[in-house]
Amino acid sequence: MAGPAARRRGSGPFVLACLLPALVLFVLFMIVPTVNVFRMSFYTWSGFSPDMRFVGLDNFVRLLDDTQFVRAFQNTVALLVVVTVVTMGMGLFLAAIMTRQRLRGRTLYRFVLYVPSVLSVVVIAAIFSALYDQENGLINGTLRLLSLDGLRQVWLGDQDIVLWSLAIAMVWQSLGYYMVLYMSGMASIPEEVYEASALDGASAGRQFFAVTLPLIWQNLRTTLTFFVMSAVNLSFVLVRAMTGGGPDGSSEVLLSYMYKQAYTNSSYGYGMAIGVVIFAFSFLVSLLVSRATRREPLQF
Repeated sequence: MAGPAARRRGSGPFVLACLLPALVLFVLFMIVPTVNVFRMSFYTWSGFSPDMRFVGLDNFVRLLDDTQFVRAFQNTVALLVVVTVVTMGMGLFLAAIMTRQRLRGRTLYRFVLYVPSVLSVVVIAAIFSALYDQENGLINGTLRLLSLDGLRQVWLGDQDIVLWSLAIAMVWQSLGYYMVLYMSGMASIPEEVYEASALDGASAGRQFFAVTLPLIWQNLRTTLTFFVMSAVNLSFVLVRAMTGGGPDGSSEVLLSYMYKQAYTNSSYGYGMAIGVVIFAFSFLVSLLVSRATRREPLQF
């Protein structure tokens, strides 16, 4: 009779055969394109011409003097900070209310808040473009109806507010999904833990910070890292669909600026250099979030 070691050796080819298709797809569609981005960042190329010239680090040096790139970087950071703080904060707050408070119709509230997260981002962009329309949009129309014409804005055409108009759309799209994730984490906390803290005189607010947050910390940490990364991609789609980076680059973000350089301006090598910066930026932010939120998990 074959022993455990022999059985493990015999199952090796089967396991490899199961993993091989996924591994091949991962290499073809993830590793190869990533390596190609890094390689092309050292060249100047239009994307169509056979002429390709090696320029070393010139594309990266050029970034330092590119004011539009700097502005896109600043916009990306601003959106990440604001949208992350608002979405995570509101998600936790709403999840706590839905979980701990006996609200009538909370299933309906949860459904309404979750619906935007299953809609296509392009649909979200269309909805908010209609809401923000200067003449026929719901927001300006409501303000006109209330005789508050002084508060009407060109929501997607004013350089001072366009970025925050996009931020609202990003929060609306993401909020329900993360609220449900936090609700699932909070629902797993035994009721006895809250009863014990109540006997010690803890208020609802104190219970949230001393009991709920520590016990769902690993959940919060994981979702925070995931959200920061997904927000970079979400901002690109909304910018492309709603503003195109305007007005005058005031809503440009890193991914949309990379797309513009590579595919609109036919400066493919320069666009790939921006892609390398985005990769490094995303990796650094993930690392910082992971390190900043590291703590020993609590058990209950």
